[in-house]
Amino acid sequence: MTPSLRVQVALPGPFWQPLSYLLPDDVANQATVDLQAWSQGWLGWRVAVPFRNQTKIAVVVGVNQDDGVDASKLKPLLHKLDDEPLFNAQDLAFLHWAASYYHEPLGEVVMAALPKRLRVGKPLSLPGVVTWQRSVLGQTVSVDQLSARAHKQRALWQAFCDDQAWSSSQLNAAFSQWQPLVKRWVEQGWLVVSEGACLAQKTLPASVRHSLNEEQAAAVAQVQASKGFRCFLLDGVTGSGKTEVYLALIEQVLAQGKQVLVLVPEIGLTPQTAARFEAYLQQPVVALHSGLNDQERHCAWQVMRRGEAQVMLGTRSALFTPFANLGLCILDEEHDLSFKQQDGFRYYARDLLIRRAQMLQIPVVLGSATPSMESLHNAQSGRFGYLRLSQRAANAQPPQLRLLDVRGDRLQEGLSNKALHQMREALAAGGQVLVFLNRRGFAPVLLCHSCGWQGSCSHCDANLTYHQASDSLKCHHCGFQQPKPKACPACGATQFVALGQGTERLEQFLTQQFPTHSILRIDRDTTRLKGSLAEKVGQARDGAADILIGTQMLAKGHHFPKLTLVVMLDLDQGLFSVDFRGAERMAQLLVQVAGRAGRASQPGRVLIQTHQPEHPTYQQLLREGYAGFAADTLRDRQLANLPPFGFQLLVRVEAVDSNQAVAFLEAIKDLLLAVPVSQPCEVWGPVTAPMAKRQNRWRYQLLLQAETRGSLQAWWQAVAADVYAHPLANRIRWSIDVDPQETS
Repeated sequence: MTPSLRVQVALPGPFWQPLSYLLPDDVANQATVDLQAWSQGWLGWRVAVPFRNQTKIAVVVGVNQDDGVDASKLKPLLHKLDDEPLFNAQDLAFLHWAASYYHEPLGEVVMAALPKRLRVGKPLSLPGVVTWQRSVLGQTVSVDQLSARAHKQRALWQAFCDDQAWSSSQLNAAFSQWQPLVKRWVEQGWLVVSEGACLAQKTLPASVRHSLNEEQAAAVAQVQASKGFRCFLLDGVTGSGKTEVYLALIEQVLAQGKQVLVLVPEIGLTPQTAARFEAYLQQPVVALHSGLNDQERHCAWQVMRRGEAQVMLGTRSALFTPFANLGLCILDEEHDLSFKQQDGFRYYARDLLIRRAQMLQIPVVLGSATPSMESLHNAQSGRFGYLRLSQRAANAQPPQLRLLDVRGDRLQEGLSNKALHQMREALAAGGQVLVFLNRRGFAPVLLCHSCGWQGSCSHCDANLTYHQASDSLKCHHCGFQQPKPKACPACGATQFVALGQGTERLEQFLTQQFPTHSILRIDRDTTRLKGSLAEKVGQARDGAADILIGTQMLAKGHHFPKLTLVVMLDLDQGLFSVDFRGAERMAQLLVQVAGRAGRASQPGRVLIQTHQPEHPTYQQLLREGYAGFAADTLRDRQLANLPPFGFQLLVRVEAVDSNQAVAFLEAIKDLLLAVPVSQPCEVWGPVTAPMAKRQNRWRYQLLLQAETRGSLQAWWQAVAADVYAHPLANRIRWSIDVDPQETS
């Protein structure tokens, strides 16, 4: 067996180099002397390989590489799984870069780019979607022939009368208990069953076109004029029509026969955004997010890879999808923290998307009304093109912001009488009101009135939140849940006090205060079921509720035409965060939530309840807006050498034994301090994480900081091998977070 006839595969696990396998004898004997051509027949293919006593799924990422391992010690791989490679050379180069930059095993990165079905060995090809449609006989059956009292039956048949082919997922989203009726109608010959492509056909919305205003047209022209790779920051105030700019750019790219990738921060934004895109582009938009089942995600991945669809709309993981001919990347709400993966492979979708566009030499557009400090700095320094939309579309006026000083006022469930009065006025004028509180549940603390006992999580360094609807205590960090105790575990008393406000408690109070008005609460607790978030957001957008109660789920990109008043509660905590990004996050949240008001013909008002009305951050936001706040924040960051003027890497450790966690980080620190560096590098810690204990493990951190990204990467790379070889490395949980966005 010739040593050159071996392949390197990416296998999930703590393997910092690809693993080598020999070709099976029957394949090796057929290999010709043209090794270059032979190589192309293996790169990017999915293969089955023996690993210990198991068969594992891997992807070939290298061929003919002399890894120094004697061929006698290598096993032959078993076989290819598919009739075609899953990744081309450009895809693999991108995945290699991501693994290198984030110091993540290549196998973990490659598997993150595959749908779950392919990771576990399912076939690459997918069965077609089964659909039901009226037969010739069914076209003679009208709704009036069904019983007048069979309302659900009539509604379902009416849907089929529109001559649309319905898939099971579409029927599930629109109807309950439809299966027996559909089965009966098939048996009666009213419906016919067919199997099409894996992507179900759908009826496109009626065509909706729009004309661009002067600023929007200028932004589109500037992107059009760019050649090859160029990153643009589209800085547009809330309601300025950033989506219209996206659509105009997408239309031009599609006319060139190329594909487009659009990333959005939340699943809840995909249905309404997809509908707008389809109405304008008059072609289907492929969605890819965690709200889909495994087969739907596999199908979306597959149709884009094969070029069978042109536009993909997805959340952060969609950026790894292989495309047949990608021509444009767009990332909406680029400042949003949800683009950062916070566990496992801790990538930042924004930065990876920029890198992918650079490798493909195509433009990428980052949009936001509250850009991150990193993107603003890149735009100001000329690394990014800067596009500005300063006016709201359709002559809508920006909302008026007002601080509501509640010091000394009597608050009822967190609301002042002044705020309640303003709400009554807005409702009487026919407007819609949003009360924003970024804390779900009924109350964050349950307290014994007799001895002061508090419900706390036995697994985390956190209080349990009381949820009245389920009469239970829940940990919002680890998921632990227990019934509310009938008596105090400490003293046996039976009287408890719920301290603080949550959205559940606020809903109960507002129901009492506004008994004639409809109230809709939108938070994680009310949107757990599939499709429920899109349904509730649709109700809010259509004006079906007079009062909305919501968390930050409502802060991103939603359009509520009737909303005229926003009341924001408990923002003050963002002024005193231990994280240097705390004020930035608070300012972004304030501006984004405020931007939901007054987006149509009626003007909008925003009331910010506060005990800190003179705080400089509030005053600056009211006086100079987000731009003024960002300018001062960037000056402060530069003085402190904090991002974007410095670069950070955070080593996180979790261990049952806190001494082991500290010892491991101290060992890493000693290794780092022994490395000679040409540019200033700093190491801070070890220190406890802001939440010292989570899921029964003690948590510590070590922060590395340098003036350049290159020196930081080189500094860590110099000690990486010794860190992985440390005796504690395989006995505790630890991770590397490059460009950390949170320290919690």
